[in-house]
Formats: sequence, C-alpha cells, structure tokens
Amino acid sequence: MAEVTVEEVADAMYDLVVSMKGKRDLKPMDVTKAMIEKFGDEVDKRMCKKALRSVIDSGRLTYKYAGGSYV
Repeated sequence: MAEVTVEEVADAMYDLVVSMKGKRDLKPMDVTKAMIEKFGDEVDKRMCKKALRSVIDSGRLTYKYAGGSYV
C-alpha cells in the first residue's frame, strides 16, 4: 500500500471535523486518535500534528479556546 502523505491526513482531518460540526467539539487529541485509528501504523502523532497545523495555517479550520483547545 502506498505511503500516506501529510496532505491526505490533513484532508481526512478536515472531513472529520466538518462531519462533526454541530454535534460535538473535537479536541486536537480526538482528531489525532481518529486519524491513527483510520490509517493505522502508517501515521503517528508527529505526522498528525503537522497535518493539523497545515489545515489550520491554510485557514480551513481554526482553534477555539473555551476551557480547553478545540478544533
């Protein structure tokens, strides 16, 4: 199987957060755990952190602070 890229993980993160909009606020670790569950051993926390940073830097997602940080 082809290696998963940071861009693929970032797109999957974006899709996850959009699908949860209005249902539940996700913390960064919730998103990371979901990506590790989805892609298995092909991703790690470091790759997820890079992907999350790229999605936030691009303006597709934002951080929200309300008693903790949320995506």
